[in-house]
Amino acid sequence: MTDKPIHDQENALEQAPTETSTGMSRRSFIGTTTLAGTAGIAATTMSAAMFSELANAKTAEKMANDSHVAPGELDEYYGFWSGGHSGEVRIVGLPSMRELMRIPVFNYDSATGWGKTNESKRVLGDSAKYFNGDSHHPHMSMQDGRYDGKYVFINDKANTRVARIRCDIMKADKIITLPNVQAIHGLRVQKVPYTKYIFCNSEYEIPLPNDGRDLNDPTKYFSMFSVIDAEKMEVAFQVIVDGNLDNTDADYTGRFAASTCYNSERGTTLGEMISAERDHVVVFDIPALEKAVAAGDFKTVGDSKVPVINGRKGSNYTRYIPVPKSPHGINTSPNGEYFCANGKLSPTVSVIAIDKLPALFSDKIKPRDTIVAEPELGLGPLHTAFDGRGNAYTTVFIDSQVVKWNLKDAIKAYQGKKVNYIRQKLDVHYQPGHLHTTMGETRDADGKYLVCLCKFSKDRFLPTGPLRPENDQLIDISGEKMKLIHDGPTYAEPHDCMMVHRSKVKPLKIWKRDDPFFAETVAMAKRDGVTLEGESKVIRDGNKVRVYMISVAPNFGLNEFTVKKGDEVTVIITNLDNVEDVTHGFCVINHGVSMEIGPQQTASVTFTADKVGVNWFYCHWFCHALHMEMRGRMLVTA
Repeated sequence: MTDKPIHDQENALEQAPTETSTGMSRRSFIGTTTLAGTAGIAATTMSAAMFSELANAKTAEKMANDSHVAPGELDEYYGFWSGGHSGEVRIVGLPSMRELMRIPVFNYDSATGWGKTNESKRVLGDSAKYFNGDSHHPHMSMQDGRYDGKYVFINDKANTRVARIRCDIMKADKIITLPNVQAIHGLRVQKVPYTKYIFCNSEYEIPLPNDGRDLNDPTKYFSMFSVIDAEKMEVAFQVIVDGNLDNTDADYTGRFAASTCYNSERGTTLGEMISAERDHVVVFDIPALEKAVAAGDFKTVGDSKVPVINGRKGSNYTRYIPVPKSPHGINTSPNGEYFCANGKLSPTVSVIAIDKLPALFSDKIKPRDTIVAEPELGLGPLHTAFDGRGNAYTTVFIDSQVVKWNLKDAIKAYQGKKVNYIRQKLDVHYQPGHLHTTMGETRDADGKYLVCLCKFSKDRFLPTGPLRPENDQLIDISGEKMKLIHDGPTYAEPHDCMMVHRSKVKPLKIWKRDDPFFAETVAMAKRDGVTLEGESKVIRDGNKVRVYMISVAPNFGLNEFTVKKGDEVTVIITNLDNVEDVTHGFCVINHGVSMEIGPQQTASVTFTADKVGVNWFYCHWFCHALHMEMRGRMLVTA
């Protein structure tokens, strides 16, 4: 750094060249390295120095002010972020981009006891044995194409699970493992008439059944489109397809869902998977599939009882629309007219007219006749969002940009008319994946904000060692021009998000005593003859000990209890504080036990008392001025 005064240094930064004025551009550098993968060549490592010039471009000073939410003021939107390989879901306020809460789903969580408490283990079921998850696509339930604030659904790619989060308590209440498939990736909800189903794709092909047969015969590997009953959280049916399913979305009529599909070659190596020039969008006729199940036109696989329907090429229940190879995201326009399939290895987005799909299923037109536009946007288009004013916004990964383009003009250009459909290209930092607009996946798209989830932050933040945060960028799209207004560092790795107006979400402030989340624990207390709302007592059943206690800050109902070494101890605590934001905790020293007990909640945890002597327990969620004194003793005898 020079000895110039600070204001001179700031002026120099303001005059620094942009990424397109001098030096190697992102397109030149990343284009040559990433696209080399199509020839099977490993991409060159990106160094921070190559991005230093890009980081020096200073955004407008107004940037921070546009997203500022003053102390005491509330955000306009809830954002639900996937936590990627952290396995969780995060709640973010917009436009402040403040992280409000983390919802443990597929991961273990020390603070809340998720994965350790009996209530969370019941939700996790047989999959509680997994300590990891890879959550990708959070999507909210709908009524008539509008968010209803009831549930958020999220997939786990790592362990082939789907979870449902109740938005009144902001906790997962159901988690299922899907049979016959591996790696649930794309997930969307049925929009119309309501979210009866969850649509999700298994990305990786496997033999059916996957019981050790056909290990070395990829011609017998298949992936499936799975349809989950949203209320029962059971798999209603599955559809076998050709190729690897990627992302999915649903229409606004209730009839069609569509999924991008790559690896039509059915290869197992990179070179094999990208050798063909075209792959597909697979369209599913949902009512026809329901009729197939009712008519018994299905089989089952292995021990699973789930109906499995043939949806391969030539099936009456699906149609395969050729698009450029290796398509990635697919997104439905909020007016319900189009599916937009993003090209990834092609610089284009394929726009499918949904009103042409009935004719396609009647075999009156050819599959490519459904394509009404294929605009060229840049290198590596991955996902598209919408503002409700006829404009689309697409991330182009290699160019590190968000491209704003007009759907109607793209259609005119496809018809041969000379029209410029691109409205603006905005640099983002760096390598964007998913993006979403406020309310943009619904009929209520309001065109206020766009969030772009960037895979690399490089030099946007202070260094944090070899592992860097990702960068979630907030963009104002309310005017003619996109304006970048906020950089948000995030921990590994928000893959996707959705944003809903706060008027749609009604979280509880205090638990209801009849909540089904802890109903089984209440039933256990009833069998033991314990009144949870007023009694603290110890019940011994052989080497199983159940310790019931109430908590009212700053006291537990029991100051001490005695057990024997090796006893299986279940502690059940009911928080009788009827005041919002007075959460209690319970932690036993040196026993790996901790849990959260919200106001009016009952929570329980089971562990083995394995250390003879005095073992203190205490409240680890701050709740009172005498919080430090809120403790007691577990006395363990030999």
